Amino acid sequence: MILSLQGCMAVGKTTAVKYLQENAPYINISYEINNDIIAEVKQRQLDKTKYEDYLEIQKLWINKEICRYNKAKDFKCSIMDFGAEEIEFYTLNYPKSIGQNWDIENALNNELEKLRECMPTRILFLDASNETLLKHKENDDTRSRNFFEHHLKYLLPLKIDWFFRKENVDILNVDNLNIDEVGEKVKEWVDFCIKHYSLYKR
Repeated sequence: MILSLQGCMAVGKTTAVKYLQENAPYINISYEINNDIIAEVKQRQLDKTKYEDYLEIQKLWINKEICRYNKAKDFKCSIMDFGAEEIEFYTLNYPKSIGQNWDIENALNNELEKLRECMPTRILFLDASNETLLKHKENDDTRSRNFFEHHLKYLLPLKIDWFFRKENVDILNVDNLNIDEVGEKVKEWVDFCIKHYSLYKR
């Protein structure tokens, strides 16, 4: 069973996953590690605001996510810090967020078809107000989050609309929860999914 955590930058996904790593050793953790992709994009001097370059960049991300899924599915239960659902969303919606009407669906039809075979069983969307997200960002000096403002203003509204309409998405508002409380709530959700696995088969 593949599960995934979703939400805006700085909402607390990685912190929640770390809580699971410490308190739920029966769950395989699959972190979103993207240094290799970023390095290749820089080395090839690809520009995501240019159509042809964007297609090449997203092919890299899609191929990486398929490999990640294939590793995660070997375990009884894996949880993703963002999964294939994030790559699909971003691939189709980032151009809209910069005012471009590129036909990505057709241009990357084969790649997206393979990616959609790697979707998680269920998704937990960590939801928070803009105030909470900004506070989290300001309190975290371990990441630059240069893309945060664009994500908050342009991508998050698209993301909420995209994911809140899906049948396999559960929502957890974290506005009034501390770090441990978020971790415990996520663990409860994972345990529920494991217990009722048969209900959530794709």
